[in-house]
Amino acid sequence: MDQHIETSNSDKISFIQKFIYGLGAFVNNLLGAAIGTMTIVLNLGLGMNPALVGLLGSLPRLIDAFTDPLMGYISDHTKSKWGRRRPYIFLGAILAAISFALLWQLPRDQSEDFYFWFFLMGSMFFYLAYTMFATPWVALGYELTPDYHERTRIMAVQNFMGQFAWLVAPWFLLFMQNETLFNDMIEGAGWLAIIIAIFTVCIGILPALFLVERHMPVPSSQQDSISKTKSSKKTSIAASMLDFFKGFLITIKFKPFLSLCGATFLVFNGFMMVSAFQSYVIIYYVFGGDQALGAEYVGWAGTVSFVATSVAIFIVTKLSSMFGKRKAFFITIAISIFGYALKWVCFTPENPLLVLVPPMFFAFGLGGLFTLMGSMVADVCDLDELETGERREGMFGSIYWWVVKLGLALALAAGGLLLNATGFDVALEGAQSAETLFYMRLVDVLVPVLCSVMAIILVATYPITEQMALEVREKLEQRRGKMVVDDDDTSPENNAETVLD
Repeated sequence: MDQHIETSNSDKISFIQKFIYGLGAFVNNLLGAAIGTMTIVLNLGLGMNPALVGLLGSLPRLIDAFTDPLMGYISDHTKSKWGRRRPYIFLGAILAAISFALLWQLPRDQSEDFYFWFFLMGSMFFYLAYTMFATPWVALGYELTPDYHERTRIMAVQNFMGQFAWLVAPWFLLFMQNETLFNDMIEGAGWLAIIIAIFTVCIGILPALFLVERHMPVPSSQQDSISKTKSSKKTSIAASMLDFFKGFLITIKFKPFLSLCGATFLVFNGFMMVSAFQSYVIIYYVFGGDQALGAEYVGWAGTVSFVATSVAIFIVTKLSSMFGKRKAFFITIAISIFGYALKWVCFTPENPLLVLVPPMFFAFGLGGLFTLMGSMVADVCDLDELETGERREGMFGSIYWWVVKLGLALALAAGGLLLNATGFDVALEGAQSAETLFYMRLVDVLVPVLCSVMAIILVATYPITEQMALEVREKLEQRRGKMVVDDDDTSPENNAETVLD
């Protein structure tokens, strides 16, 4: 068990500030969950091949591989009277809302190729705006406090707030195909997108309006050197791009960070793949192709998952204080593995209500993941500063969340390909073969279990404990001039060696 250090009053963040930051998580998750959940309309509403639907989810990630880190770099190096993060959060929320609403105004009676290119181009514009909002918002959270445990509490609140997106998202399918409100799913998707867009604008701008960025002072000798360097770089775009790629390479080569990215990719990818896939299992296996009844149970399963995840967030926060972040991760992922395995026996047409049991357990996966990982990445940012002398919250946050979005994209693509591989044919409706249903169920269980086991193995290599984080913080504060230290002990090289040894 790690040595526990009490959080000082100066490091504590008020509940209202945590709540407002958490509203950003709700918007962030809502946009991601909505586009992932609503793409089923392209298959069930427009008859598009599931493999093409999967490609529409994955191709924009190729652009994100560059734009996310670039946005992180821009945010890290922005100087304005409104701060480094807040202007982009404000503008990004508005642009993301507009582009999302327009994306789902699908024209009628067009070819499959038309819908593919229409949605691909539109989603690329949406994801650019989404990046402008999400990347600075993530970076802002990493720098709200330097305290090891307060970081986990901030991430717990934002993760809890973000879970409300997963509470409403499973009901989107039922809403879109409501025959009382809409003529068909396509019309339902258009109106749902407008509702989500309005909500995104109203809620997404609040962190930009009400949160204050923490200023990280630098000793005067270092500040003079940094100022001269930045001044010279302003004269050359090439120098700025070189600085960007240098920071990018340092970030992606940082081993503790890579462990967190790999684990996140595996856990989130496994969850999201079956999040879309399990809708088909529930509709076509448990309910024999009854889309209306299946959609209702998909919604209820999502509601149960929301409640369980909310409980898990507070449990994992307590476990983190008691045993450290790494051990808390092991416990929560193990519980989620048990939940995924339960789907094999609980997803059954003999007793449909059992569909609601597995989410009570596999919800611990995301509950633990985004409570702990955000806090651990913030600790990584400190260790990186100790070694390099630079703050890169934007770069770390952008790459980390690009991995999350990549996981979502690959989940959508792989889900479509796997669905085809099982032999599923939407034209058969409830007459899918027994072999197809068997393979659908096998994928639904096996993929997230294997991903979760590999994530545990990766996090086992993560080195930062509470005591190590405390030592890093003390040395950073010494370097910034906050503490009286010996001159011989303030170099970045000496500090890094002391902690890592």
